[in-house]
Amino acid sequence: QVQLVESGGGLVQTGGSLRLSCAASGRTFSNYAMVWFRQAPGKDREFVASISRSGGSTIYADSVKGRFTIFRDNAKNTVWLQMNSLKPEDTAVYYCAARPGPLSVYTSSYDYWGQGTQVTVSS
Repeated sequence: QVQLVESGGGLVQTGGSLRLSCAASGRTFSNYAMVWFRQAPGKDREFVASISRSGGSTIYADSVKGRFTIFRDNAKNTVWLQMNSLKPEDTAVYYCAARPGPLSVYTSSYDYWGQGTQVTVSS
């Protein structure tokens, strides 16, 4: 089992940037693909970005491609989501999650979840 702790959320203006962090416990972080999902009020949880165990492969939702970057450092047991050119539509609770296998874009594929961190983008 792995424990995940997200941080870095906050309030920013349109066009601003935030970097979210997800710190994982344990010594087997490199065995887990990692993902960021988000959930806006009244909407289903949606995929944002995923990264493979080695960090060699990534997948992005079309809505964030070119603006967001996911990356990881297995030596630090941490994955980040760099968010640039933020829009009000990006406002949501952002969750990181982990699965002991290949990357996936599906919520149901992930076994372990962080508590979420709020991102609010004002217009």
